[in-house]
Order: sequence, then structure tokens, then C-alpha cells
Amino acid sequence: MIIDSHGHFTTAPPALGSWRERQLRAFEESGARVSPDELHITDDEIKNAVEQGQLKLQLERGTDLGLFSPGAGKMAHHYGDEHTSLDWSRVSNDLIARVCGLFPGRFVGVCQLPQSPGDALPASVRNSVTELERCVEESDFVGCLLNPDPSDGYWQAPPLTDRVYYPLYEKLVELDVPAMVHVAMSRNPALQGTCAHYLNGDTAVFMQLCMSDLFTDFPDLKLILPHGGGAVPYHWGRYRGVMQDQGRPPLEEAVLRNVYFDTCVYHRRGMQLLVDVIPAGNILFASEMIGAVRGVDPETGHRFDDTTYLLDSLDTLGDTDRRAVYGGNALRVFGRLAGVLKNVESNYPKEAGK
Repeated sequence: MIIDSHGHFTTAPPALGSWRERQLRAFEESGARVSPDELHITDDEIKNAVEQGQLKLQLERGTDLGLFSPGAGKMAHHYGDEHTSLDWSRVSNDLIARVCGLFPGRFVGVCQLPQSPGDALPASVRNSVTELERCVEESDFVGCLLNPDPSDGYWQAPPLTDRVYYPLYEKLVELDVPAMVHVAMSRNPALQGTCAHYLNGDTAVFMQLCMSDLFTDFPDLKLILPHGGGAVPYHWGRYRGVMQDQGRPPLEEAVLRNVYFDTCVYHRRGMQLLVDVIPAGNILFASEMIGAVRGVDPETGHRFDDTTYLLDSLDTLGDTDRRAVYGGNALRVFGRLAGVLKNVESNYPKEAGK
């Protein structure tokens, strides 16, 4: 079973974006709220968006299941206040739940959290705990996106190892769901979004984790660094050396029991480096489709985000490790996933078996 651990609803019907624009405009102009009830999207609109986008590519590439979340860049946590973020997260997550209900066995939900920067951060963490619990218990979501920079490009929040996040980590462990560490948009003109801010976020958070005792406090917490971990595999020796110089435990003890990397790496040599450096048990297959890069690579004739093609092109990955990367690791890391799939199969045997 091939499980794509990283997908976004970037093809959502236009009505979602229109509602968001009205929400932000109303708050900025007068502090007014736009009710989530004012968003109207039909099942047919959702089906058309998915069938012509993510599902079409799944079928072309032989992917069985996508773990599906709202568009990461559109989370934009710096807008409005914590109430703004909470309404936006609920609207976005409810739309993901509808996708999963319309395509059982093809998509399972991963939720957006209602984070906010600055003084609103503690309250937004509490809201995130509530929203995470709602999505997991009511809609069978199996994970969440955790933004390490709710200021969206200015890094004004404390590190993810700060105790302000501990209520969220307690809930993640209790529910047995991992968090994918994923920044949103960048409003900093010096920091481009997908190729600078995204990869910088992965790299920065890895070092936060290396220099902390977070996993001593939460030995069962599971975090996923997307995009191949940013610069991490490329500079593995630097991290090992710094940990040694600082008298910290080796990386295998300090982070690899709790941290996982996905395969959203869009060239063969980068993918090779990832599997050469990171143990196979810590790698999750993922494509981020339809995400940061949508075009076709003229050197291969495949889309840049066709990570199935790239992973299959590597001959250094044994069959056992390949099966683990493609799906076995995801079933282990996303602790609720097997149960969700079993429930889907029992209720929708034909759809789940497509």
C-alpha cells in the first residue's frame, strides 16, 4: 500500500477563498465576523476539484491513499486575531472532512491548527488542542500541521520546544497522532515562501529539537519534518559535530526516536541523499501534490512532484525498506490510521478497494 503522507487541498473550490477574503476584510474594516455558515460549497464542486486534481494524479502514479490537509500557505496565521484563526481553521478542516467522506479509502484528514502569533499564542494553543480533538474524534483525522512561525516569515514566536506548546503535545500523545511541522505563507519580502521559508522552517526546527529535552518530557511525541528535512540531510555531519561539542546525546538518541522526514524532494540526487543519510525507518513517502511545484521536469519528462518515480529510480533501497517507506512507516507513525482504514473498508468496501 502506497500512502502519500503529505497532500494539500490547493485546488479547493473558489468559494473558499472568497469566504476568506470577506472574513479578513470585515475584521480589518470594523472588527466584524463573517459566519462560517455563509460558506456554501456543493458536493459536486468538491468532487470536480478533487477528481481533476489530486485523485487524477493518485491514479496515474499508483498511490493508494493521501493524507490530506488544507493548503499550508493559506493558513496565514498572522491575519486577524485568535477568533479569526479559529473560524478559518474550522472552515478549512470541515472541508477536508467532506473530501474524505466523499472519497472514502482515498483520503484521510490532517487538520490545520488555529494558531496566532504574539500575545495571542497561548490562547491559540488552547484553541488548537480543542480543534485537534474535534477533528480526530468527530472526523477521524490522524494528524495535524504545526506552524513553528505563526508570524509568517518573521520568526517572532518561541521555539517549538517552549512550554507554551506543552498542552498541545500532551493532547497529541494522548490521541496518538503526529504533527507535521509546516510553516505557512511568508509575508517577509526577504524570505520567499516555498523555496526559502518552507525549507528554512524545517531546518530551524530540527536544531530547536536537537538542543532541547522535549522528547525527554514527551517520549511518545512524534513530529514530521517535511520537504526532506530542508538542509538537514545535507549537513548531517555538522549536526552530529555540534551535538558532540555541546555534550548532547547522538542524533540517533536525541531526535531519531521521535522525528520523521518525508520524501518531498524533487530531484533524484536529493532523494538519494535522503535515503543514504536518514534511516529508512524514519522516512515517510510523500509528494506534497498538488503543492509547491506543479510543472514537468524537462530532464525526466515527469512532474517534479512525482516522487514515486524518483523513489523507484533508486536501486540502493532494499525491498523491506522500500515497503516501509511507501506505507509501513506511515501506519506506524500515524497511530490511528490503521483503525480509520479498517473502519472505512468495513463501511465502504468497494470504494476502499479501488
